[in-house]
Amino acid sequence: MAKKKKKKTSPVIWMLTGIFLILLLLLVYLFQQEKDTPTPIEFTYDADFGIPLPDNYSIHGIDVSVHQSNISWGMVKNTRSDHIAIGFVFIKATEGLSDADKQFKINWQHLQQFGFTRGAYHFFIATKNGAQQAQNFIRTVQLQTGDLPPAVDVEELYGVNPTQLKKRLKDYLQTIENFYKVKPIIYAYASFYESYLGKEFDDYPLWVAHYKEPQQPRIQRPWQFWQHSNEGHINGIKTKVDFDVFNGDSAAFQQMVLH
Repeated sequence: MAKKKKKKTSPVIWMLTGIFLILLLLLVYLFQQEKDTPTPIEFTYDADFGIPLPDNYSIHGIDVSVHQSNISWGMVKNTRSDHIAIGFVFIKATEGLSDADKQFKINWQHLQQFGFTRGAYHFFIATKNGAQQAQNFIRTVQLQTGDLPPAVDVEELYGVNPTQLKKRLKDYLQTIENFYKVKPIIYAYASFYESYLGKEFDDYPLWVAHYKEPQQPRIQRPWQFWQHSNEGHINGIKTKVDFDVFNGDSAAFQQMVLH
């Protein structure tokens, strides 16, 4: 009995199948991109900022992380209270040896898009190698002219001896300074700084956290930024927000940013 010849698949069928697969892959890619791009929150408050602001400071800012979720930076930019607007923003970039803040990339891009002076910070883990933590930040953050110097948030011992903390922090700071060619900013609570860091780090710019003080933080050394509240509100951000001021005028602020 003669075998039936197999029908050959038409080249047109192969071409149409290929086009279909390409279109399908393109749709999957576009869907994933949309899924990965957060939708900003259109969120407003009746009272601007919701906290008393310290007097005699002309440059105000906020700092945020993934805890603030998706932010409508256009609404933040347009919020005013008694002629006070947000001029600078610090955002969390990294933590420890390998973690990166999930909102960092989109926040970093939007800050530039809406004309904020932007700064990035690393959350320091005292139990981890300082130089390796610095490499995590370096891999994640590309600074440009007009950005603030890199900052490091040091606020817990995690059971580490203070001497070991200082050694690891020095390793971190030196690695960052060697790479970015600028002294990093240290963020710490006033009490933590004076108890565990002190004079060995007085050459670095300080971003000090001290709440419920009316006009300035209570700390003995000079400081550049003051986080004066963690209970502020601003249009475009659903959660409470940390509020900061810069200790100087616009000329001093311009000297602070990268050139």
